[in-house]
Amino acid sequence: MFSLLCGFLCLGALISAQPDDGKRYICRAVPISGDAGCPVTLLPDLSAGGQEEELRNTVMQLRETIVQQKETISKQLGTINELTTKLSLCAAATTDRKYGKGASWGKDKQNTMGDVPTDPNDSIDSLGKTMQGLKERLENLEQQQMRANLSGASFPSELRDLLQRRLGELEKQLLKKVSSLEQEKSQLSNATAAYRLKTESTLNALVERISELEKGGGDFKSPEQFKLSLPQRTNYLYGRITKTLPEMYAFTLCMWIKSSASPGVGTPFSYGVPGQANEIVLIEWGNNPIELLINDKVAQLPLEVRDGKWHHICISWTTRDGQWEAYQDGEKLGTGDNLAAWHPIKAGGVIILGQEQDVVGGRFDAGQAFVGELSQVNIWDRVLKPVEIQSMANCSSYLAGNVISWLSSNVEVFGRGASKRPLEICQERLPNF
Repeated sequence: MFSLLCGFLCLGALISAQPDDGKRYICRAVPISGDAGCPVTLLPDLSAGGQEEELRNTVMQLRETIVQQKETISKQLGTINELTTKLSLCAAATTDRKYGKGASWGKDKQNTMGDVPTDPNDSIDSLGKTMQGLKERLENLEQQQMRANLSGASFPSELRDLLQRRLGELEKQLLKKVSSLEQEKSQLSNATAAYRLKTESTLNALVERISELEKGGGDFKSPEQFKLSLPQRTNYLYGRITKTLPEMYAFTLCMWIKSSASPGVGTPFSYGVPGQANEIVLIEWGNNPIELLINDKVAQLPLEVRDGKWHHICISWTTRDGQWEAYQDGEKLGTGDNLAAWHPIKAGGVIILGQEQDVVGGRFDAGQAFVGELSQVNIWDRVLKPVEIQSMANCSSYLAGNVISWLSSNVEVFGRGASKRPLEICQERLPNF
């Protein structure tokens, strides 16, 4: 025991006496029978080996970081190539669709953008999903960038800027594509609505025609085979159409007319709306030629119908530049423009046959009343083709108006002396009969 205590004291003395030379020492127990000289075993100098090991570990970490950075860059370049390819395919599909190439997707033609259908609604939904996928990929790239920054790796600023620019361009082009598809959808919707209205109008006229045929035309052979007779020039004899006009940007008015009144046949047709009693007027008074009034604007027509014979007349007009045409017995006799140009025919007015309206539906002037007979007064909301007008004028066919059709149930007669009578057959109405 004494020897052990002596050994510790010796060791302490040695440690306190040794200068600090950067070396490390260890102590171990010495047997009692051992050397009392307190031997000391030196540890090898580990400073150089420790630095080498630390450098080796740093190099390995840097090597792993470089490998990870290369993999990240490779994935990002692959993403850029994939997005560029899809954008090129999208642009190619848009060009083909614009010029009529590949108007429909066949079974053998798969669209690599995800089989985008030709329907604008499905295209917009599909492009929205594609854009969402691109945004998710961008978020993943940003998260990878954050993880790389946290791990001590530096993401190349040039590649990051390139990715941001390319993704920004892709997003702009996709937004432009979506906008063009929405415009196409809107145009298609407008065209479909116009076609639907036209179809419904034609079907309604057809239904009315069938209904009249089913009911029978009373004393007439068919519902349109009657004439309105206004034998005297008074302010109380007239006919009234029970239906009104819709808003129109073009129209054609056709009728059979017979008169020998002088001077002037009067007013065979007038249409007045609130605020404008002369929305559409056909009038011949005094020694003036027949005039067409639209919104109180006047055009003189080269028509002559005062010979006491039946004549088929048609007047067409369009709001575009106010162009008009006048036909008599199937022949175009006059044309002009700048008649109430760009003015739409207003809806909801009153149609009077035989009188000129000073207020809507009334205040007639006997001096402007029509004297004679009218029949088959029809109105269309379009400009009829010359061949259609000729076919009616030469009795080849009969066309009912899709806006106003000549039916006995559509015409009311007012005033004692005014009447609806059976109409002569078409061939007997021809001028050369």
